[in-house]
Amino acid sequence: MNQDSYFKLDPSQVDPSDTRPILIVPYMWIGDFVRGHTAVRVLKQRWPNRPVDMLATSLVAPLLDYMPGVRKGVVWNLPRSQLALTEQWRLAQALRAEGYGTALMMPRTWKCALAPALAGIPERVGFVGEVRFGLLNDWRWGERALPRMIDKKVALTLPRGTHLTMDWPPPQLVVPAAEMAAWRARNGLGDGPAVALAPGAVGPAKRWTAYPELARQLAARGIDVWVVGGPGEKPLADAIVAAGGPRVRDLTGTDLRNGILALAAARLAISNDSGLLHVAAAIGTPSVGIFGPTSPYHWAPLNGLAATLQCDTKLSCQPCHKPVCAVNDHRCMTDIGAARVLTVAGDILAGLGITAAPVPT
Repeated sequence: MNQDSYFKLDPSQVDPSDTRPILIVPYMWIGDFVRGHTAVRVLKQRWPNRPVDMLATSLVAPLLDYMPGVRKGVVWNLPRSQLALTEQWRLAQALRAEGYGTALMMPRTWKCALAPALAGIPERVGFVGEVRFGLLNDWRWGERALPRMIDKKVALTLPRGTHLTMDWPPPQLVVPAAEMAAWRARNGLGDGPAVALAPGAVGPAKRWTAYPELARQLAARGIDVWVVGGPGEKPLADAIVAAGGPRVRDLTGTDLRNGILALAAARLAISNDSGLLHVAAAIGTPSVGIFGPTSPYHWAPLNGLAATLQCDTKLSCQPCHKPVCAVNDHRCMTDIGAARVLTVAGDILAGLGITAAPVPT
């Protein structure tokens, strides 16, 4: 889609005179955090001279270094499933010192709105959610009528009553070429074309099972393969490396920056419906998304994908959005064969001018 065709604010809604900083309190899952950059882009349309900061955990903080339009991150690791009043108060003091004029609370939880309220940020915008009267002073309604999470996020950046056209600008991550080259050199990865595989996902139902065979076939054709993900994907990476041999490298680990740089340096990314699919797409790396129990309309990246793969025959249980398959023996994923993904990958690589070697006989 041409950049000029994305959503544009009416000129009467644009205010270049306002310079007060804005704080975004986003969801802290990797994919949702990446989606949050669309909100940044819309905010910069509305208030081109207001700095935009994002609250972040240490896990997702590396993404901020590659997000145009974000001034900085406020990195704070609030404990999960706890109110943690002492930590909330300390965070509120840090926010107060920044002089924010507006805070946008993307999650609908009571907890996420507490520190901005304690900090006395004058404009606190969010959906009512968990009955957050008193914590918010710009309450928004109608969240459940918005079809996608991205629509809910962007609605909070706009004046109340704005017509939502749903053609939002996609997230962007900009990774300098010099940083990619230095990362490849540090890891001894040479300069040949590589395909990045992201086999992880939240819940086993979203995990495609044929990555080892795909890696074996790619490696046999002379393509380097990098397996990316968090420490939880280490067993999956071990199986993929064992199947693919020396051309396959395990790049999983605890530092998300490593995954960002791998996805940026790769010529193609192949991923389940996961946070790393959103990272690759936002970078602009051609990406293949493999979807089973989830709906691409609701959960695929806004950036668009080189290919979106689902099983050929739509099952009656799709989409279920369940983390564990309860019926059909995971057919929505197992019916997608490695040969089909390999053909799609080969076509994309050929379009990039990368010709795979024939398989040795």
